[in-house]
Amino acid sequence: MNTTSPALFKWLSISTVIVLLDQISKQLVERSFDLYERLSVMPFFNLTLAYNEGAAFSFLSDAGGWQRWFFLTLTAAISIVLFFWLKKAACKIESLAISMVLGGAIGNFIDRLLFGHVIDFLDVYYESHHWPAFNVADMAISGGVVLLIYTTFTQQPDQTKD
Repeated sequence: MNTTSPALFKWLSISTVIVLLDQISKQLVERSFDLYERLSVMPFFNLTLAYNEGAAFSFLSDAGGWQRWFFLTLTAAISIVLFFWLKKAACKIESLAISMVLGGAIGNFIDRLLFGHVIDFLDVYYESHHWPAFNVADMAISGGVVLLIYTTFTQQPDQTKD
């Protein structure tokens, strides 16, 4: 697709909307809940305030503080790569996927930069088995990765243009 400036603006706008939704939702929960307070919404879903100083599934969350700077640096580097990848994206689905991952990465980057941790608040569970809490940025990253995997397996060489 080799994204032109107006098209690039459209895809970066999607990333921006994801960042805004992520940050607004996190601040609403942060202002409404005490740490680990839960509100049961459905038999398998709670809203709860949790902090994650690590990466996915709290990886390295108890590493002593250095992980904050490591993840900030890593996320900044990945975001730069995603931006340039977005400029060269082969199709609309790939562009959407990259925009989603970029928006999610920036949303969690902002938390880590400002607070030293990522704010999570979505708690999905079955009986006493809880999935690690997550947020809007995490959903965008996960959804974007799924779309990238989809394009990897479905894109034909002649489908590289819009």
